[in-house]
Amino acid sequence: MLVDVPTPIAIEVGALGERRMPAGAYAYTGSALGTGGFSRVDRHRRVARGDHDVRHWHIDYLLGHPETDLVRVVRSVGVDVECAVADRLPPGPIDGFGASDCDCRSHLAAGDSRDAFAARVREAHEAAADADDGADWGLADGDVDGGPVVDTVAGTKSERGDR
Repeated sequence: MLVDVPTPIAIEVGALGERRMPAGAYAYTGSALGTGGFSRVDRHRRVARGDHDVRHWHIDYLLGHPETDLVRVVRSVGVDVECAVADRLPPGPIDGFGASDCDCRSHLAAGDSRDAFAARVREAHEAAADADDGADWGLADGDVDGGPVVDTVAGTKSERGDR
C-alpha cells in the first residue's frame, strides 16, 4: 500500500507506542493471504476513508490518521512475496512495523517522491514474483502460464472529498 504523508505526523502504533513520521511517501507490505485475502485491503481502504474505526494491524494506525492518504495498492496476485518485497525496499522509520510475525526489520518503507517511489514498489513486486520458483502457485520452474500477476489498484484519494 502506497501512503502519502504530506506533513510530519505522530501516530500511536499499538504496542509499538507513539512514533513520529516525517513527511514523505511510504509503502506498507503485507501478504493479504489470511482469511478473506484481498478483502483485507478493502478493509484498510475503509479505515483510510474514515469509514471504519477499528485499529487491528499496524497499518490501520497509519491509514487512520487524518493527514495520510492511501494513494494506491500494488498487489502480487498468486504468490506470497511479502518479505521478499519488504527486503527490496528501503527501511522505514518504525522498526517492527507490520513485521511481528517474521524476521524482517520492518514492512514499512520510506521514500521521497511519491510517483518515483510507487514505481520502485511495483518493480520490487515484479522482481520478487519473478524470483519466486513457482512452488507457491503450483507451477514448474519457468512455467509462467497462470503464474503471479502484479497489478495496481486505486487507493482512496479519488474517494475522499477532503483531498
